[in-house]
Amino acid sequence: MSALPAPVNVSPLIKFGRWSFLGAGVLYGLFHQNRLSKKEAAFRVEDAKLKAIRDAKLAEEKKIASDKEIKELEALAR
Repeated sequence: MSALPAPVNVSPLIKFGRWSFLGAGVLYGLFHQNRLSKKEAAFRVEDAKLKAIRDAKLAEEKKIASDKEIKELEALAR
């Protein structure tokens, strides 16, 4: 089997550039995540308000459907 060649020394400028871009990417990711989290929190608050209204409307529709079904069953029983 042939042995792998010795690794090449990487320029300090290239190493610095790589680490700089890695750090910049991490900082950008943190900033972007923070911004999106704030937006999502606002959507959740609004959705919670609308959910209460939706649930009340759904409960009313179920009550109306239940009352209608009871009336139909009473009509069939007679």
